[in-house]
Amino acid sequence: MSLASEERKETIMTLLNERGKVIANELSLLFEVSTETIRRDLDELEKENKLKKVYGGAVKFKVEVEPPLLEREAVHVEAKRKIGILAAGLIEDNDVIVVDEGSTALQIIHCLEGKQHLTILTNSVPALMLLIEFQKRGTFNGKLIFIGGEVSAKHLRVSGPIAEKVLEGFYVNKSFVSVDGVSLENGITSYDYEKAVFTRQMIRNSEMAIVVADSSKIDKRTVAKIADLDEIHMIVTDQAPSPKWKAPLQKMAVQWIYPQGEI
Repeated sequence: MSLASEERKETIMTLLNERGKVIANELSLLFEVSTETIRRDLDELEKENKLKKVYGGAVKFKVEVEPPLLEREAVHVEAKRKIGILAAGLIEDNDVIVVDEGSTALQIIHCLEGKQHLTILTNSVPALMLLIEFQKRGTFNGKLIFIGGEVSAKHLRVSGPIAEKVLEGFYVNKSFVSVDGVSLENGITSYDYEKAVFTRQMIRNSEMAIVVADSSKIDKRTVAKIADLDEIHMIVTDQAPSPKWKAPLQKMAVQWIYPQGEI
């Protein structure tokens, strides 16, 4: 049985949906092609988000769903706190910054004491409420701009075309970007397409784009592409990079900042 590549891939997907898993050696015998040919087919299907390669074959692609904000706030709490401290340390008096939604970016807001005359844009409802409270207490003396648009009650954030249009009118010194995945091959990604488009606009309008992500997001890819890694300037996280990251980071001039140092 010898089939052209596209027909072969269609049959692989049919088998995968029936069985939940396919084995490269078995497919090689079935289609009368080499295991290298099967691996190329599986590589292409994985790039199309149709399956996930595992040792010896492939399994069904598991579609992950972004948890609600309240659930995200309850995990990796200490790591996010450390990231918030490091990221806040990059902010200078008189900066104009945009703080993305998300439980990691929210930690930055807690660490702004002593920063003078900031202008902060945000699409995060919790960040907005926290900054209003700090203004009332007199611990934040800067300007606060809320980016309006369609509100997600589940994630307590604003995104969509209205928010993108509002953001187009601002240029900032630094953007602190929340992501759901960071990988060398796929760049930075999000679970949500509208959120990804909004964040892409945020990066375009920033002199410096800074990704804040705990180590559970590293070497992970989700469904919606935000940007390639060479479009950002820094990654602030809670652990040192693995060896495979070091040369690419240097080549792309992306700085990796973590509690024990930086690369």
